[in-house]
Amino acid sequence: MKILLVGGGGREHAMAKALTSASNITLLAAPGNPGIAEHARCIPIAADDVAELVQLARDEKVDLVVVGPEAALVGGIADALAYFKIPCCGPTSQAAMLEGSKAFTRTLAAQAGVPQPRFHVIDNTKDLNAVVRTCAEEWNTLPVIKADGLAAGKGVMLPDSLEECIDATRALLEGSMSDAGLTVVLEERIVGTEASLFFACNGTSWVALPHARDHKRLLDHDKGPNTGGMGAYSPNPDITPEIQTYVENTMLKPVLQALANDGMPYVGFLYIGIMLTATGPQLIEFNCRLGDPEAQVILPRLHDGDFISLCQATACGTLGAVHLRVDPRPVCAVVVCAHGYPEDPRKDDIITVGAQLAAPKGRDCPAPTTTWLIHAGTRLDDTILRTCGGRVLASVGRGTTLAEAKQHAYDGLRNVHIEGAHWRTDIAKTC
Repeated sequence: MKILLVGGGGREHAMAKALTSASNITLLAAPGNPGIAEHARCIPIAADDVAELVQLARDEKVDLVVVGPEAALVGGIADALAYFKIPCCGPTSQAAMLEGSKAFTRTLAAQAGVPQPRFHVIDNTKDLNAVVRTCAEEWNTLPVIKADGLAAGKGVMLPDSLEECIDATRALLEGSMSDAGLTVVLEERIVGTEASLFFACNGTSWVALPHARDHKRLLDHDKGPNTGGMGAYSPNPDITPEIQTYVENTMLKPVLQALANDGMPYVGFLYIGIMLTATGPQLIEFNCRLGDPEAQVILPRLHDGDFISLCQATACGTLGAVHLRVDPRPVCAVVVCAHGYPEDPRKDDIITVGAQLAAPKGRDCPAPTTTWLIHAGTRLDDTILRTCGGRVLASVGRGTTLAEAKQHAYDGLRNVHIEGAHWRTDIAKTC
């Protein structure tokens, strides 16, 4: 098979490793990164350049397109590929609105009876102070402020005072995040433990992938600003079989059915972020793709060859024939971010990797079994590896226990040096 993988971050590096664990796979990646280049031929096309990506798929006569990031999906790559009858593991632009618009998702979920926090949608500054104050009073908590559109993981704010809530909402409505924040969703702030569940879906059918938990805040003890993710681990010990079934029956099934009823059946991976509250699980968000860094810990738990089979079955509507084999060994990932992340990450710093973690040359070389690196914001300057993004790479560890996997991940960081880099020291802190 010839496959085109769209994307160039840590999620896509993990996907490239999983896809090429099967035999007889020719993998192309656009744009890819130095880590992905160990598994694929990389083509310098931006991950949101839908027209060029579709042309590449046609020119290369690929058998399947697997899309990593959300921008291409919201931009309609699945729709364009369908016109040329090229299978795509990813939803149409309409179905991808589950991530492309938080207002769309909250409204749809409310209509479908999904357990979720109370919310209010606002799209102008008229009576802004009164609206925010009323929400805070009725919910007896400061609201969470969310930009409606895609914001690269930076569109969620948890202000510490009512005045900060008003200021953050006003800034979004006045264009601080361009079009992404011209509509704002105010949400009731709920308390509990976050968890991430993942599914491969086609219409009203689905297959569950391993679950995970990620850590969004920049600093230890869940302090600091929200980020795209500072680390993750799988499995999540808080997810019992009963919780898994509850989420499938009360969140996944009704939303898939609602989309199908509205003529926009969902095809692709679906991420459900939940909060385990004292009164039961509540929906935090849907994402129309695998999470990052969660993909870095759930995909290594699939047996060789299973991920490509899952992608094929998802795109072609044969999920009923899929039986995933899941490795019981836990996996933990710790993200290393550049100096200044997330506000103003510094670029072009040299990345030094010790011999113990240096990527083997050639696709047929065996990968490390306990610790390995996942590339995200990296680039090659001739033969020198440099930073080119906020989240630079992740050290991933596997062990017989979660504590062992965590130890392997942190041990891996001893072999990485980036000036001014930062990582959390408490990923998987409960183990």
